[in-house]
Amino acid sequence: MKKDFYEILGVSRSADAAAIKKAYRKKAIEFHPDKNPGDKSAEDKFKEAAEAYEILGDADKKAKYDQYGHQAFDGSGGFGGGHGGMNMDDIFSQFGDIFGGGFGGFGGSRSGGGVRRAKGSNLRIKVKLSLEEIANGVEKKVKVKRKVQAPGVTYKTCSTCNGQGQVMRVTNTILGRMQSASTCPSCGGSGQILDKKPSNADSQGMILEDETVSIKIPAGVVDGMQLKVSNKGNDAPGNSIPGDLIVAIEELEHEFLKREGENLHYDLYVSFPEAILGVSKDIEAINGKVRIKLEEGIQSGKILRLKGKGIPSINGYGSGDLLVHVNVWTPKTLNKEQKQFFEKNITDENFIPNPEKSDKSFFEKVKDMFS
Repeated sequence: MKKDFYEILGVSRSADAAAIKKAYRKKAIEFHPDKNPGDKSAEDKFKEAAEAYEILGDADKKAKYDQYGHQAFDGSGGFGGGHGGMNMDDIFSQFGDIFGGGFGGFGGSRSGGGVRRAKGSNLRIKVKLSLEEIANGVEKKVKVKRKVQAPGVTYKTCSTCNGQGQVMRVTNTILGRMQSASTCPSCGGSGQILDKKPSNADSQGMILEDETVSIKIPAGVVDGMQLKVSNKGNDAPGNSIPGDLIVAIEELEHEFLKREGENLHYDLYVSFPEAILGVSKDIEAINGKVRIKLEEGIQSGKILRLKGKGIPSINGYGSGDLLVHVNVWTPKTLNKEQKQFFEKNITDENFIPNPEKSDKSFFEKVKDMFS
């Protein structure tokens, strides 16, 4: 089971943005790979802290985490979420500036020899999903306009940083001479500068190109959740790696069903005669109609729970339920004969309300619904 993000950073749930940022910086510096070379445990803690800050450092993501927990962000198929899928490139490119001068600028990723590789910028798109697609999972093909290196473009080693992507500087402090690194201003961290480019390329040797990207979206995603498709963002010049494609989920409203977490709600309206005599009804479920039987004398406000007919858990913990809310429809107009019938029976003991203990109040029903 994944650890609580607040516990990872060592802050309370009431901590403000400044306290969260300070706690992350402390953890990141403590477990930074430059301070713990070859220490796999420290690297895991470094990634773990970065994942926690990725969520808690963003007000919208923090609100979703406080409401849904890990399930609001855990995905599958290579999408962002667990720190096992978060690499150093992601951390340095997203949060490098949080370290200040302690470790210098992180603008890209490191190769095995210590040379930093620049990373292209991320692209963001929004994908609209129906409730049926969310319940079953879906593969979407989307057309993305990405920056890629133009055919025939060539680059050469940057003379300012000698291909390292960074420049080092030494400053005198009260603690002594401190060495820090920052992104090379000449090559932007790629270690290479433009040599030759085709006429249709921009000043960095890039062109725009349409690409169809296949996105596998797992069942159970929620509105506002962001998924990551690695290396489908923009390229960067030289010996770089592409950015990522960030996919934001937008849930389309269903005509009949209302979603509440993993549960679904359906309003069923029945007539007086149907409520009195009992009836079988076909109702809308997420994957087609379901037939249910209403007992004789069913009361308005009755909630019928259909187990497992809701939305699957994104973490694979089964599915929610479909809650059918029974509403007895009171006719607004009656003919003379119908009106006489009810006038005749208005004082009949069978028509006088006589709720039993099993007929729960409105507040009890609401309590049961959320329990």
